[in-house]
Amino acid sequence: MSNPPLMPKATAVWLVENTSLTFEQIAEFCRLHPLEVKGIADGEVAAGIKGLDPITSGQLTREELERAAGNPAHHLRLAERKVKVPEMKKTKGPRYTPVSKRQDRPNAILWLLRNHPELKDAQIIRLVGTTKSTIAQIRDRTHWNAQTLTPIDPVSLGLSSQIDLDFEVGRAAKDRPAAAPEIGSTLLPAEETTAPVAAPALSQTFADMGKPKREEEAAIDVDSVFSKLKQMKRPAEEDQD
Repeated sequence: MSNPPLMPKATAVWLVENTSLTFEQIAEFCRLHPLEVKGIADGEVAAGIKGLDPITSGQLTREELERAAGNPAHHLRLAERKVKVPEMKKTKGPRYTPVSKRQDRPNAILWLLRNHPELKDAQIIRLVGTTKSTIAQIRDRTHWNAQTLTPIDPVSLGLSSQIDLDFEVGRAAKDRPAAAPEIGSTLLPAEETTAPVAAPALSQTFADMGKPKREEEAAIDVDSVFSKLKQMKRPAEEDQD
């Protein structure tokens, strides 16, 4: 499908008024609906539009027009341009902001700095079309109007679309390094918490039970025992006498 001619409605007006082409041929050439072309012929559509001659503008040759007039099934084709116009390359830079909305940019920048501090300056520039110096002044509260600034969503101000904002926020989240886990915040593996506690060996248990008694027996003084027995024996002998 070829490109439509320049000023398609004006071209359609001229073709309706000056040729015997069918409505379908004109509609296909001008990328319009056949009913719209019929409305042009009836004077209901494109009222007040002056017709544009596609032959004098170099968009259609006279031979091509005569061929289409003699054959209703013929499809009109645009004439090849004698001079090739180079395509305009899109240059990277700040987004253009209308003059009526430029006064709202500081409020949008303040909103982005408060709600999305992870955004880089280059991302804010792409969203609202500002400069690094302005972003720095608003961040440092050195902007000339810093006292009266109010954070406002750039989407509600019409400075950016929600799709672009979500895209930049998602990109900033991916570029941000993951935070290191805090010490002690992780749980022990289930294998360690559910493992049964090993019971001590029976021989070791009996050995431990015998240790206190032996130590107590060793701590008893033999002489003190005999002295107590002698003291108990004397009162018994006195009672017999």
